[in-house]
Amino acid sequence: MNLALTGDVMLGRLVDQYMIGNESVDPQLLWSDVLPMMLSADARLVNLECVVSDKGAEWRPMTKAFHFRAHPRAIEFLRAAKVDCATLANNHVLDYGREALLDCFVLLDHACIKRTGAGSTLAEAMEPAWIESSDARAAVLALTDNEADWEATERVPGTYFIAYDDRGLREPYRTRTTELMSRLRPRADFVIVSAHVGPNWGAPSTGMQALAHELIDLGADVYWGHSNHTPQGIELYRGKAILYSAGDFVDDYAVDVDERNDLSFLFVLTLEHRRLTRIRLYPTCVENFRVRLANPQEAAFLNRTMTAKCTAFGTCLTFQDDMGTIVVR
Repeated sequence: MNLALTGDVMLGRLVDQYMIGNESVDPQLLWSDVLPMMLSADARLVNLECVVSDKGAEWRPMTKAFHFRAHPRAIEFLRAAKVDCATLANNHVLDYGREALLDCFVLLDHACIKRTGAGSTLAEAMEPAWIESSDARAAVLALTDNEADWEATERVPGTYFIAYDDRGLREPYRTRTTELMSRLRPRADFVIVSAHVGPNWGAPSTGMQALAHELIDLGADVYWGHSNHTPQGIELYRGKAILYSAGDFVDDYAVDVDERNDLSFLFVLTLEHRRLTRIRLYPTCVENFRVRLANPQEAAFLNRTMTAKCTAFGTCLTFQDDMGTIVVR
């Protein structure tokens, strides 16, 4: 099984105005020349960094700076890339309140796009999405440390929220997650944990590293991080992979000339015999509210910066023909 993972896909604001809201735009144009790489995988997973709905009102507009909502036509753009799963545990999925969140569930379900990380109850938010092929069955969980007020309960819709420190998960989140993984692991050949945690910039903190290690120890095969606007190093830990941040994949954000948050990757994981054997990194760039393959100069920047970030974790990343490869042993 080959699984394609992206960083944050934010379809609100100017992306919504100029791409999704423009009926003359073919939904495939959002993904441009990256689309063939996405479609060549067996399944595609994105972190949906917005709510898809035309309902609701801005949540606490006087204190929350950014609110991201995409018109329901955004579903056509996700379907154009054959997105199999959208992770929803992040700090924008409730930007327009619970009415919009529940509407988003209906739209995704109707389009047969699996979801995880948010739900009408805590149990639903913690329920994994299942990605299956003829040879393997992968479970995808999604959690976040953002917006504690959005934590789902048994009666209130919200996200799968967690809290952690330099020792890893805090209680009751450690017990809750341990029990979930113990129930899940016997049913899954492969487990991916989507983690929207940490700040927008900078290398992963000691606490983030402790969290990632603990989730692997509990049974995850891949830690798929995002929230940080730039891709961060990949660590191989006990034969498993920790992608500390996949960066930004689609958005309308201002670009920092030093950080180059418009540059990232499409990550393709190869699973063989129930284990991860290889990670391929295809350099990408956000331009004009869509994603495209990086040009040679952009790819060279990503080669240099990502190689250094991986080396810091003792991981060997090699590039050939502008594609990065990590062999997992």
